[in-house]
Order: sequence, then structure tokens, then C-alpha cells
Amino acid sequence: MANFKGHALPGSCFLLLGLCWSLKYPLRHCWRKSQPKGRPKLPPFCNRIDLIEGAIMVFLTFVGIMAEQFVPDGPHAHLYNRDTTSWVKLMNWQHSTMYLFFGIAGIVKVLTMLPLPVPAGLDRLSLSLAFFIEGFLFYFHVHMRPALDTHIHSLLLVAVFGSAASTLLEVFMRNNIVLELLRTILTILQGTWFFQIGFVLFPLNGVEWDSGTHDNIMFITMCFCWHWAVAMLIVGGNYCVAWCCVRRCAGRGGEIEIGMRTTSSSHKALLEESDEE
Repeated sequence: MANFKGHALPGSCFLLLGLCWSLKYPLRHCWRKSQPKGRPKLPPFCNRIDLIEGAIMVFLTFVGIMAEQFVPDGPHAHLYNRDTTSWVKLMNWQHSTMYLFFGIAGIVKVLTMLPLPVPAGLDRLSLSLAFFIEGFLFYFHVHMRPALDTHIHSLLLVAVFGSAASTLLEVFMRNNIVLELLRTILTILQGTWFFQIGFVLFPLNGVEWDSGTHDNIMFITMCFCWHWAVAMLIVGGNYCVAWCCVRRCAGRGGEIEIGMRTTSSSHKALLEESDEE
């Protein structure tokens, strides 16, 4: 959709996904670090979280495709108009294609959580492909457009192709917290930057930006760096919250374990005393 809502919808999806990852991956990493050797690294409900995450991805992509296709001015699943011999709303079709590949990644995510012979790393590979397709589509999305429009979309490609590259590395380096946090930061950056694109190209106050002014391009570049900094602060803050929660839970578990050991020792001493009598 060539309006503010068309950019706010994918922005909301990426922002929600990134915020979920900013809590999930730090919690998993801190939990692994807090567990002694010989104990299970992850609690059983973690697989359920991954399953829910995949289902949410499928649902969000379905909503995105329906919104792109069946809005009042959408293509309504028509790709070519024979009467006018022209394509129908190719921008909506490009957005739908982007959602399609993220939906495939969500389906693969669900399949990897089921007792099926799915190869390890296939979920990361499909997600990396979805990011790559997103960048591939947006690279040819702004040809012959005004300078500001082209520049603000080209900055988005930095986050998109960065996400594709980091996710591809995760195929071979599983459970690497640095790569997981990098993907999380870039995904949050995509979400906030989609909103920024909407505010610049379709301002809510009706005052349009001058697309030919070099100062505007310089400000947008600086603004992109600010978005990146905010994404890093969000992930860093959530990491600290996860670390504190895991330490508190581990402390309570240690107290319970010590109490159980004390009780069992006392019970054993009483039994020995009764046998001597």
C-alpha cells in the first residue's frame, strides 16, 4: 500500500518480532549459563515458545497478505488487467511476496518443533531467505523515484541484508548469542525505520518534505543512526532484565535445594538414631 498504513503494518510486524526475540534469546542464554553441568540446558516449555513464535509469524504474514490484496484500492488478487493491458498494483504484489516468504519461514519454524525429520538449521535458512527476498524486492522498489525516497529506502537495505547475512551464519553457528542479538537489533531497526519511512513520505500533518534538498538526506542518514542506537539500547535493556530474572530464579532454586538437602539430612540422622535405639 502506497500510504502510511502500508508502511506501518510491516513496521509493526518487524517491531513485534524483534521485541519478542530481545527477550527470548537473552533469557535462553542466561539460563544456559546459570545451569550447572549435567542438568538440562533448557526447560521443556522453550519448545512451546518456538512453536508459538512460528504460529504468530504465519498469522501475521497472512494478515499482511490479506491487507495488501483486499484493501479498497488493492489488486484483489488480480495481477494483470487485459482491458488496459497493464499490471495491477505491483507495489501491493511486492509487499505480498515479502509476506509470503516470511510465512514460509514461520511454517518451517513450526515444522522444526514437531517430531519430524526436519534438518537442523532449516528454520534459520528459510528466515535468511525471507530477509534476502525482502531486500531483493526493495532494491528494485524505488528505481526512478525522487532522491529522498530512494535514499530512505536504501538505508532500509542495510538492516535487511544485514539480517539476512547474520541469520545465514546462524545456520552453521547455532545458539550463538552474538549473532542472535545482532539479528534482533536489525529486526527492531527495520520495524522502527518502516514507521520513519511512512512519516517522511506520507506526513500526518500534511507538510511534505523537500525531496531535492541535500540537508534532508543528511538528516535522514543521521536519523537512521539514531534508530540503530535506540534498537541497541532496547536489546541491551532487555538483556539486563533477563539476566536479573534468571539470577533471581536461580537464587530461589538454590535456597529450595539447600532446604531440601537440610531436611533430608535431618531425616537421615533421625533414622540412624532410631536404629541405634
